[in-house]
Amino acid sequence: MQERQVTLLGTTRALPEPFFVLASQNPIELEGTYPLPEAQLDRFLFKLTVEQVSEEVLDGIIGTRRRGEPPAPSWTLSREDLGKLYQLMERIYLPRPVSRYIARLVSATHPQSAQASPLVKEYVSYGASPRGAIALAEAARAYALLNGRPTVGFEDVRAVAIPALQHRVLLAYKARLDRITPVQVIEQLLTHVPAVPLDLPEEIQVQSQTPIRAGG
Repeated sequence: MQERQVTLLGTTRALPEPFFVLASQNPIELEGTYPLPEAQLDRFLFKLTVEQVSEEVLDGIIGTRRRGEPPAPSWTLSREDLGKLYQLMERIYLPRPVSRYIARLVSATHPQSAQASPLVKEYVSYGASPRGAIALAEAARAYALLNGRPTVGFEDVRAVAIPALQHRVLLAYKARLDRITPVQVIEQLLTHVPAVPLDLPEEIQVQSQTPIRAGG
């Protein structure tokens, strides 16, 4: 992916622009789907988890895909149109408060960070890299574009945080024993790290308070 070329039998071929790489892994056994090293995983923009399908989906597969035939595509996108989308994405504005939020989220994935959540401190061995922050920012830009917004908001960052970060948060062995997943870690981070910091002095800490109720 980084070299933008492939070599087969001594012949190197440049990849066309744009291109993308897909990799799959079978959660049951590793035959033909060996786990990638962490440095290689870090080059993938997203990690998507395919859950067990519902009865309705199974019924649709049986009724419309005889012998496992792939479904017909419902839409297509030309290379030229895709290139225009890339150009439009360059015009999506990333405000400084949102970029700071991304930086604080990624920093908080490291257990030694002052903003690390309880799950990060207890179960994470290594947090996300700078490449993860770049992936989160660019994915948020794309999400804003697809939703017709010219400016990236905090909600766009939260929408893409799990697929952009879950393969970049490396858990300790204790997490497997306690059945803690990277998704759970990131979900807690999204509630733990505020969108806008208060920037209070270190000696002052904010504590939760019971809401004041009218008439009581």
